[in-house]
Amino acid sequence: MSDAALREQMCLLARSLFERGLTHGSTGNISARTEDGGLLVSPTGTSFGRLDPARLSRFDAAGRHVGGDKPTKEMPLHSAFYDTRSSAGAVVHLHSCHAVALSMLPADEDNFLPPLTPYAVMQLGKVKLLPFFLPGDPAMGAAVRGLAGRRSAVMLANHGPVVAGKTVEAACNAIEELEATARLALLLRGAGARALDETQVRAVVSGFDVEWD
Repeated sequence: MSDAALREQMCLLARSLFERGLTHGSTGNISARTEDGGLLVSPTGTSFGRLDPARLSRFDAAGRHVGGDKPTKEMPLHSAFYDTRSSAGAVVHLHSCHAVALSMLPADEDNFLPPLTPYAVMQLGKVKLLPFFLPGDPAMGAAVRGLAGRRSAVMLANHGPVVAGKTVEAACNAIEELEATARLALLLRGAGARALDETQVRAVVSGFDVEWD
């Protein structure tokens, strides 16, 4: 995809997420690999609803900021995914309400999302719940690097989800699935809902070639 087309796609998908309430104000950030190995990144302090394709931060293949506005302060988080997952073509971070709410409740840190439907398993694999960090803390990137590329999605406690995908569209679809599953988990909390059992989860993992450790 050309640089110009990728810029337009990033802004279109970001605006869609914003308009449907998956992030708000100036929260969230998005990045994508360019054809030459560089990165396009949403600027710091910008709203997903009003991103300007021409003002996206541009990095070259060596990681130098070569154009556009100053990038998001969460660059260490994005860089950690690109550096540890060769398949990562895009990274999206949101402050989506239901996922953040679920992160404040007791959870399995190694597998944050309950397997309520096959779709979160298919699109996300296991989601690692990371502890709270101050926004912009490089330690978030270090925590992702510590996973050695084993997870495509993490949940930052009291903060928001971060998902890497092969494309911008794939990353956005996956993070929407994360939020939808978190919403289901909250709606069903305490109701004795039937989640997928281990045999069913393994069938999904095997049938759709899901990364699952």
